[in-house]
Amino acid sequence: MKIIPYGRQHIDQKDISIVAKILKKDKITTGNLVNQFEDKINKFLRCKYSTVCNSGTSALYLALSAIGVKKKDKIIMPSINFIASYNISKLLGAEVYLADVDKFTGQMKPQDVLSCIKKYKLKKVKAIITMYNGGYPENSELFYKFKKKFNCYIIEDACHAFGSEYLYKKKFLKIGSCKHADLSTFSLHPLKSITTGEGGIVTTNSKIIDKKIKILRSLGIKKNPKYHWKYDVIYYGLNYRLTDFQCALGISQLNKIKKFILARKKISDKYTKELKKIPDIIIPSYNKKYKSSYHLYLVCLKNKNIKLKDKFIKFMLKNKIILQYHYIPIYKFKVFRDKFDCKEAEWYYKTTVSLPIHYNLTSKQQNYIISKLKFFFKKNLIFFGKINSK
Repeated sequence: MKIIPYGRQHIDQKDISIVAKILKKDKITTGNLVNQFEDKINKFLRCKYSTVCNSGTSALYLALSAIGVKKKDKIIMPSINFIASYNISKLLGAEVYLADVDKFTGQMKPQDVLSCIKKYKLKKVKAIITMYNGGYPENSELFYKFKKKFNCYIIEDACHAFGSEYLYKKKFLKIGSCKHADLSTFSLHPLKSITTGEGGIVTTNSKIIDKKIKILRSLGIKKNPKYHWKYDVIYYGLNYRLTDFQCALGISQLNKIKKFILARKKISDKYTKELKKIPDIIIPSYNKKYKSSYHLYLVCLKNKNIKLKDKFIKFMLKNKIILQYHYIPIYKFKVFRDKFDCKEAEWYYKTTVSLPIHYNLTSKQQNYIISKLKFFFKKNLIFFGKINSK
């Protein structure tokens, strides 16, 4: 059995052919394919504007820069997330406040935001950054109510949720439509729903914000529409552009997204059916009004002894199965200087792992994963918080 990664891309011959075709053209960056890719994203997500860039981190930087985040601005985000949103906020000089999360899903809830504001006596908030851990887009419309309440921006760090949907007024809306957000950001990393190798997307329904993002994407340069040799620099910006051959790959991948998500759902359903039989595992439950992109398959161990979690991951790795944490809480990193008390995030951190889920995962591989998982918990029975190895 070869090593089974927790995630990986699917690149077929159509993807390879279209990229090879673009590489033979004279212009392989800042060409027409950038606009074509963005147009297709707009149609798929049903948003007014989108900007593609060279990473999900770049997308977050463009979003936060476009709304004018500056020194001492206050930003609230979940304590469970990839480090990118925190790093960007701090680099822009913002004060970051970490909200606690649901201990099973790892997602920040509206009540967690309110508790954070009350606890730290925040009178002014610049932005609230949400994150749909694993792919389920919970509480989007509820978070948006905070926009008016606190006069702030709502940014969706939707790195896990490209293709996810939520029910609103009897109609399913896609995350990224910005019906209930000022901006949404996505990653096009190889492990995500679709890939451009590395890449990102920012969506918005604001013409003003979109215009600023597109200028920031290219070193703050505003071009003269009549004379290509004349331009001005109106913002401090960097080069966050995506190449044409990456956009070609993105277009090809986007054409297959329904197939990708359906395959992930099938894997997720099988895990749920089989793992329900294991009493030492908790499978997070989600409201049926949310349609996931199934980026991750998360399970929680009933025992919150992190030694058991590490032992489980080591056992699976020994059997050539790679699991992941997703995520270590932001406040645990050396770079983090403040103190935050996030009890539910701590519980999540000690108990949650993500299992392999991706388009190329075969039924045989999944059966093998499940069999090894069942063997581990049969051998390591948990009683009253203790590990009893037979």
